[in-house]
Amino acid sequence: MELIRNARLRIGNSFLATKVARVKRKVFYSNIGQVKTIGIVWDATRTEDFISLSKFFQKMHERGIDVKIIAYFPGKELPDQYTAQRFLTCIRKNETNLFYLPVSHEAEFFIKNRFDILIDINFSSELPLSYLTSLSAAGFKVGLFNSYQGASTFDLMMELKKPVRIENYLNEIIHYLEMINSGSTIQADK
Repeated sequence: MELIRNARLRIGNSFLATKVARVKRKVFYSNIGQVKTIGIVWDATRTEDFISLSKFFQKMHERGIDVKIIAYFPGKELPDQYTAQRFLTCIRKNETNLFYLPVSHEAEFFIKNRFDILIDINFSSELPLSYLTSLSAAGFKVGLFNSYQGASTFDLMMELKKPVRIENYLNEIIHYLEMINSGSTIQADK
């Protein structure tokens, strides 16, 4: 069974690499004061991390920043705290194709949305979430440094001691984004 799963993952990664090779996007970031939207890609396996995301959502809401979270939950039934949240959309295993690539309308909408910043919280490298991050049209992508990852899709990578706590990770991201405040705009073709 594991052999079949690994083969399907390899094929899914191959499909993703082909799509990523065709994607062109403009990297754009000037300073945190001009950010209006943040998209978050999150591995929702650990339900206890949801509290940190809720606090982050509230903190950004107070700054006038709209936050949308798309999560991947491998279970069949969503935990109660994930339901009826206006800022959270969950993709479940049944919303992925044979090769673990998301096929829902929510996933397509998230990919096409040009968030000012995309934050990747996919520490276990789940393929459905890597797909969303890699193909996202976000202006600036932030993620955890991964020495195994080949051509990175991130514009800013964070390296933190393991195990990484989401609350610390999000605080560090905001701290470094506040430091990038040169007054000039970072813009490049990727």
